[in-house]
Amino acid sequence: MAPAVPTTMDRPHFIGIGGAGMSGIAKILAQRGARVAGSDAKESATAAALRALGVTVHIGHAAGHLAEDATCVVVSSAIRQDNPELAAAAERGIPVVHRSDALARLMDGLRPIAVAGTHGKTTTTSMLAVALDALALDPSYAIGGDLHGPGTNARHGAGEIFVAEADESDRSFHKYAPEVAIILNAELDHHANYASMEEIHESFEIFVGRIRPGGTLVVSADQEGARELTRRLAGRTGDVRVVTYGESEDADVRILDVTPRGLTSEVTVLLDGRELSFGVSVPGRHYANNAVAALAAGVALGVPADDLAAALGKYTGVGRRLQLKGEAAGAQVIDSYAHHPTEMTADLEAMRGAAAGSRVLVVFQPHLFSRTQELGTEMGRALALADASVVLDIYPAREDPIPGVTSAMIIDAAREAGADVRAEHDMAAVPDVVAGMVRPGDLVLTMGAGDVTDLGPRILARLES
Repeated sequence: MAPAVPTTMDRPHFIGIGGAGMSGIAKILAQRGARVAGSDAKESATAAALRALGVTVHIGHAAGHLAEDATCVVVSSAIRQDNPELAAAAERGIPVVHRSDALARLMDGLRPIAVAGTHGKTTTTSMLAVALDALALDPSYAIGGDLHGPGTNARHGAGEIFVAEADESDRSFHKYAPEVAIILNAELDHHANYASMEEIHESFEIFVGRIRPGGTLVVSADQEGARELTRRLAGRTGDVRVVTYGESEDADVRILDVTPRGLTSEVTVLLDGRELSFGVSVPGRHYANNAVAALAAGVALGVPADDLAAALGKYTGVGRRLQLKGEAAGAQVIDSYAHHPTEMTADLEAMRGAAAGSRVLVVFQPHLFSRTQELGTEMGRALALADASVVLDIYPAREDPIPGVTSAMIIDAAREAGADVRAEHDMAAVPDVVAGMVRPGDLVLTMGAGDVTDLGPRILARLES
């Protein structure tokens, strides 16, 4: 039985309630019986889903949206200090709670698995949530994307396990105290908050230090940033058990083989001295690695390995992670959330493996000026893995423009790497552009963390016409 809603959160107000992390916490609180309200910049399917749970959702931000009896205001790091609802909370003395603190409170009294890493958090968290649910363990979960099956990013379950995506971008994952922590990888990203890999490693070390006594750290044996973290932690984890996974010969849970099967794959691992094979319903070695991390974490909580392996085959994907949007004119349109060069490379390599000789076309939207400034060259080189690419203007999200930082940085680097790439400044023109490029058998990827995802249905409609 999950703990009751904390008194200070029984009538919470969320600023930016439509966000992936914020909406998940709001849903769980509503399902636990809290009277939830909030605001968001625009109408969305997420707002509609929240209203279906009895949540009051205001569109736009205004001081008047904050109810007289609100017990706290929940914010994320993206909320600016001049937000009128935040200012009203300060004037009225209403406590302001960061979303990470709110999520940490929801995990109190349960057995949390916190999934961290620069890439792959959403997929791995989703795999665990689906598999544990398939085993009738009824977990609670909070994820940064919507699961294909349940169609939601969060749920309050009656079981004792809580699976949560642990975000390192603003160091908010330091608030959690998991029984099992997963670290998939550690790379330099979120340049507004981290100046060096040294800072990244220090941040992950603090996260590891939050694991409950007697708990387990599951960490990649392959990715160099994760291996360096393991070296730094040697002899310093106390009674926290460290379990490594991956293709490296020294991995505790060793991946022996990943066999591509179109848009799926089969993975074979060596676990506790015996081989175990299971299917993964998404393509690519990186997703197979995510599934093995999920397997190791579940086993650390006491879930039988054979049962969990079979249940992981129930996972059918999460929104925006190589999500098939449809097929038209003989071409498949797939949506990818990849926005860091490592993610872009992994997804494009997965698509090359699935294409079976057909072409891979990409519509890429860079995400954040700071990320483009630091990694634009690497983004361009990643696009050389596609047969042809269309690059849109930078999606700013929470950032103000940086003088001289534009998509041209990516395009120039892509051309230097031999890529066939063109710029497109008008998103409305993209469906026609793609229709002029596509041939039967092509795979078309809409790629990026911004509103490029909206183009998939429009491209399909244009191809059908």
